[in-house]
Amino acid sequence: MANILDPMDLKQIITLHLDGTSNRRIGSILGISRNTVNTYMQLFTASEYSLEELLNFDSAKLSELFSYHTTVDTARHNELMLYFERINKARHHPGFTFLFHYQQYFGQAQDAYSYTQFLEHYRRKYPKEKGSMKLEHLAGEEMFIDFAGKKLHIVDKQTGELIEVEVFVAILPCSQYTYVRACMSQTRGDLISSCVHALQFYGGVPKAIVSDNLKSAVNRASKYEADINRSFKDLACHYNCAINPTRGYSPQDKALVENAVHLAYQRIYYPLRETTFFSLEDLNNEIGKLLERYNELIFKRKESSRIELFQTVERQYLKALPDTPYELKDFRRAKVQKMGYVYFSPDKSYYSVPYRFIGKETQIHYTQSRIEVFHNHQRIAMHQRNLAKGAYITNTDHLSSTHKFYSDWNPEFFRQKAAPHGQHVLACVEKILVAQDYPEIGYKRALGVIQLYRSYGSQRLDQACKRALDTDACSYIRIKNILKNNMDKVPLYEVDLQNANDHIPFHSNIRGASAYE
Repeated sequence: MANILDPMDLKQIITLHLDGTSNRRIGSILGISRNTVNTYMQLFTASEYSLEELLNFDSAKLSELFSYHTTVDTARHNELMLYFERINKARHHPGFTFLFHYQQYFGQAQDAYSYTQFLEHYRRKYPKEKGSMKLEHLAGEEMFIDFAGKKLHIVDKQTGELIEVEVFVAILPCSQYTYVRACMSQTRGDLISSCVHALQFYGGVPKAIVSDNLKSAVNRASKYEADINRSFKDLACHYNCAINPTRGYSPQDKALVENAVHLAYQRIYYPLRETTFFSLEDLNNEIGKLLERYNELIFKRKESSRIELFQTVERQYLKALPDTPYELKDFRRAKVQKMGYVYFSPDKSYYSVPYRFIGKETQIHYTQSRIEVFHNHQRIAMHQRNLAKGAYITNTDHLSSTHKFYSDWNPEFFRQKAAPHGQHVLACVEKILVAQDYPEIGYKRALGVIQLYRSYGSQRLDQACKRALDTDACSYIRIKNILKNNMDKVPLYEVDLQNANDHIPFHSNIRGASAYE
């Protein structure tokens, strides 16, 4: 079945093409057919965008523009290679003929090669004379990486235990400029961290990183098309380069880094044999000093050192480093909840996304400092990571108008809402807010008082609040009853009563207060 190229692979094709790499070489580096590369380059050229513009597009846009199915299908070729491995064991048996085995192969294969192609593929796989050759390495083309087979040690100060540490080695093959660093393991995090340190050490980026088929770099090893893990691909996209794993059981593909490992044993391991280190930092500091001397050693035949060759020849061909170093990314899937947040399980916290994505499936990309939420390859939210468990991290731009109104609730918000309706309304709201131990209750009651202006107007509301303040009756229900019963219009003080028209007529039988003195 045909495969679909990942958007990351499309960007790598464009990057390598802009670097002047031929289509055949691009296919070799990325492990895809040259015809596939030719087809995609024709599609890129025929589009209305330049290659530089296509390189800046996000993954969703590239997938939409170039959803072409590639012709990469290695099942037929792999079937033939497996058959060759079986028949080659009988190669020297008396009576062996290629025609006999071709007829057997033709009878069992679903899509068999012709007899001519059968012989051609066999001769390519098993040439009569297998020799070695001197490979010419272009400046800035590749960076070989590997882990040394032998380990160094640090000592735990508390227990005195010897802790084994791995040693990462990188080399630029043209100048043979070498980088060595100790790390705690060969896991994905340590591998990527070591690659980042190596690129910063070189001060530039080659066109491709050539790695071994270790599990932290490759999900599925293959002699023809390895499946590179997502984090390693993401590293390549960040640094605008390609990943090219070597063939399995083919150390000659990266012979220079294998040799660099052996030289590291001589130049770094041996001088450190009698030194005790209590931390990885101290060990790497000492490795750095020995590495500097090693790179300054003069080649006997070239009459120059590794550092000189790097500075004069290779450095100018490296691409510039991005503005920020790469941070290791991990991935989680999450569904947007009804309240507009995604649940981030590693920290047990919640991050907001635009409310229109409620109910959608998303993918969370996260580093030590950043959280990014994607939907259909499109980033819909980005937050600074908060390590507090159970925290709700909110971007107010993500909220709907209703949610945004409630998220703004605080004492100052209600003061600003009350002030336009009069000083007594403001004073009454402030008294309501202070009276409640739980602020949410006070917010609701203050909002209820302010909303009464819609039915009775700001002037009557202010008078009602004045009466409520004078009688110490500042509550939503009492103010509402004052307005409902028109009590805001009835005078309250004795002076007001004297000025009002007395409705009881004067009579001599009616006794006043003087009768009781």
